[in-house]
Amino acid sequence: MRKDRLDGLGFATLIGVACILAANQIIIKIVDQGLQPVFFAGARSAIAILFVAAWMAYRGLLGRMRWADLGPGVLIGTVFAIEFIGLFLALDLTTVGHAALIMYSMPVWMGILAHFFIPGERATPLKAAGLALAFLGTAWAITSRGGANAGQVTWQGDALALVGALGWAGTAFIARTSRLRHAGPEAQLFWMVIVSAPILLAVSPLFGPLIRDVTPMHWVWLVIQSGVVVAGGFVTWMWLLSVYPTSTVASFSFLTPILSILLGHLLFGEALSLTLLGAAALVSVGIVLINQKSR
Repeated sequence: MRKDRLDGLGFATLIGVACILAANQIIIKIVDQGLQPVFFAGARSAIAILFVAAWMAYRGLLGRMRWADLGPGVLIGTVFAIEFIGLFLALDLTTVGHAALIMYSMPVWMGILAHFFIPGERATPLKAAGLALAFLGTAWAITSRGGANAGQVTWQGDALALVGALGWAGTAFIARTSRLRHAGPEAQLFWMVIVSAPILLAVSPLFGPLIRDVTPMHWVWLVIQSGVVVAGGFVTWMWLLSVYPTSTVASFSFLTPILSILLGHLLFGEALSLTLLGAAALVSVGIVLINQKSR
């Protein structure tokens, strides 16, 4: 049943999803130590195919996979692969805080695309202010190289995180503007994982040895990534959007980079520099403003 405001269940679920998505960055950083990042991304998509297919079969949604959607399905899956090549390599080359903050500049790029190419979604002055703030925060994070994290942050890693953010905006744009908008979110996710898996696994040898210093826990985290983060997190997020106001749900996405920065500090000793916190504040306020409902 559709609700016009957030209740206790919705609030708790939103916090849970934000924690799962923040933990996603941590898991990637850990597993990158044992598996080569692009191979890890491809293996994750391959295993996620099973979880997503099982969920769709349980819900009776497999009929939404149509050959007529092959073109946009291949396109969204290819862009999805590019997105995660960027993110997984970024977390191998820069800090969790930097990667998460830059990755969550996605609303900026999606807002720009929507303004020019999606009817009825032109930026209001409030949203334009949000876009500007989030853009400035992202630029501040990318250009900052000093501080206690200087040895852990590289421009290559930050640039790859930006590739991930642009890829994320690309998949959202394709899902909104192509035939796939009629297929539903589960079918969109299925196209993403079933197309990205062979692409990522095929190109992964170009990025070095597939196995690093792998342990059994790395494989466990891989399965958790595929089932809990990719399938479970996405499905729960879409359920939230179907029940509660879209602007309210989307505004909570500012929590994820904040939580990622805190987890990076607690688990990897990444410094909470004033520059990083200031950039995070700008991006977070920008995300909230971008997702404000027009009045």
